[in-house]
Amino acid sequence: MWDRHVSAALLGTRRRAVPVLPEAPEQGDAAGRLLDQAAVLTLRRRAGRTPGNGIGAEAIAPAPAEDLPAVPPEAARRLERILGGERIRVLPEWLDAASAHGRRVPARLLPELLERGRGDRMLRASIARASGRRGVWLALLNTDWAYLAGTDPGEGPDGWETGTRNQRVAHLTRLRGTDPATARETLRETWPKEPAPDRAAFLATFEHGLSLADEDFLESALDDRGKEVRQLASDLLARLPGSAYGERMAARARACLRPTPRARILVEPPRTHDEGLARDGVAPPAAWPHEILARTPLSTWTELFGLPPTEIVRLPVIDAGDRAARDVHLGWAGAALRQRDTEWTRALVTGGVLADEPAALADLISVLPEPERTPAAAELIRGVDGRSVPTVLERVPGPWTGRLADAVVATVAAAAERATHRYEPTLTRLCRLADLRLDPEVAPRLDDLARRHGADTITELTETLRFRDEMLKELAP
Repeated sequence: MWDRHVSAALLGTRRRAVPVLPEAPEQGDAAGRLLDQAAVLTLRRRAGRTPGNGIGAEAIAPAPAEDLPAVPPEAARRLERILGGERIRVLPEWLDAASAHGRRVPARLLPELLERGRGDRMLRASIARASGRRGVWLALLNTDWAYLAGTDPGEGPDGWETGTRNQRVAHLTRLRGTDPATARETLRETWPKEPAPDRAAFLATFEHGLSLADEDFLESALDDRGKEVRQLASDLLARLPGSAYGERMAARARACLRPTPRARILVEPPRTHDEGLARDGVAPPAAWPHEILARTPLSTWTELFGLPPTEIVRLPVIDAGDRAARDVHLGWAGAALRQRDTEWTRALVTGGVLADEPAALADLISVLPEPERTPAAAELIRGVDGRSVPTVLERVPGPWTGRLADAVVATVAAAAERATHRYEPTLTRLCRLADLRLDPEVAPRLDDLARRHGADTITELTETLRFRDEMLKELAP
């Protein structure tokens, strides 16, 4: 019904008749009736109940008692400001902090919050954790908010057959988390009839619960008529230890890289791009060494060289060209990232072999154990060109604390000192990243910088940091 009213508003009431809505006033011209009905529909959506005449209506079960306290009044007022548009980007952090402290959103703000989650899927998990029992109760009364109650049409027994693509993807994802075999067989039954974009979306769910039991299905997908499907299948197979795919790639890689008697690595890329390489997802021609190594089990090299990763990455690389070492090290970095190998990641991050590839190093930081990430990221951004720092930090999730916070503040100061037309975009990107990830307690250290340089971007950064600092203190017990 809402969509029909939107269509009438967009096309105009002269071209599209106003839909009939019995419970709305009928007086006035067409445009007036449309606005009156929109008001009724808006109230219906927010209240979670369709208005009626009360005849034969069933009583609504009362909302269950909450088992968590609501956030303090000052925190609720701040949430109201955020939902009204003030620094809306901090909403996920507010919700996560509230749930982390065992608090919930006050009931009066739930309709607006649930409506925002209807249009922003990324918020839904945070909303679910902070909405309490009344949030679920409201969601059961309004299909637009069904995502919160776990009653989305794609979740029931008929969801796979009748849901939208997103609902079917959600259905498979849930199933892969609890019963990967059933999820695989469910997809196998309809696979030939699915369009290529849907096959790719469904295959991507195999990252959940991936195991050798999926190998046969993924191998068959390498021959799919959809390019994206083939690429996804090869990427997933490259993550499977002990797969036939890994053995094929290892054989190719050993033909590309060979140890020499003088403890060096000789690189000899394949001379032709055959059907086997193409089927396994290796694109021609320049990416051969890099892509082959990125899809090869890292155990191949410890077995071949008889050395630990820290020593292997430092071996000199020789070939007839000048890109061999770069391709080899980037290939190993891709493999370490795909296989989530901590030992190889440490060797590549600390070995200095990727000093000219800060983006690749930043990607690897996510593989390190939590205590190692912050110092590794701090060391990394200290060693790269200032204009490359935002590219690196985009790949480093928050919170940025300790040594990393110090390094970020120093980088902001350096960018402000070079406040030229050339460096202004760097400063803007850096501040935009830091406002949600940087430890809010560093705001005072940036005040003098903002005053001296009169940089609006730094002022905006400090204001957002203070807003977050006050927000987090209000939510703490």
